[in-house]
Amino acid sequence: LAALALTAAAPLWAQQLPPEGFLCCNLRSDGSWASDANYQEGGKQVIPAGTPVKPTGFGRYRVNIEVNGSKQSIGNDYSRNLPMEQFAARWIVAADPKVEIAKWPAKVQQAVKSARVMPGMTRQQVFTAVGYPIADENPNLDAPMLRFWLSSFAEFQVVFDDRGVVKDIQTDPMTKNVVVMP
Repeated sequence: LAALALTAAAPLWAQQLPPEGFLCCNLRSDGSWASDANYQEGGKQVIPAGTPVKPTGFGRYRVNIEVNGSKQSIGNDYSRNLPMEQFAARWIVAADPKVEIAKWPAKVQQAVKSARVMPGMTRQQVFTAVGYPIADENPNLDAPMLRFWLSSFAEFQVVFDDRGVVKDIQTDPMTKNVVVMP
């Protein structure tokens, strides 16, 4: 019976935190809160992919972490179809992404550092640059097109070819100037 309780929506005290690790992706924060939508608005600063993080607990639809000694929360605002443990494991990874990033072509490294996407990037490179797309809208990360948001009014769509490489970024011209690496 206890095992059944853990397979559904486990209470916060019973959920397993990921171990200390690193941010998988660039994460935009206001200093204490970052949403899974990863909006670029209102003075938010990017916490770079590969930043060491220490998970400290779960709250209601959030994973609490320490980053450079400061408390932060990553809000599961729009990916609530994911269990919190799976949500946390998306953002907090055991292997430092900076090791892989260093192997990527210089232009891709520059795009990731500036939180932008460009044709030719792999899915993982896109996720590292701009975070994971909202799970409720993108249940299959292998889909040929994924929807991302720059703000609550600025959507961009990343279109992949059959090899999983970006072939196009579709959005309005203003958003394209901010999100696409020239």
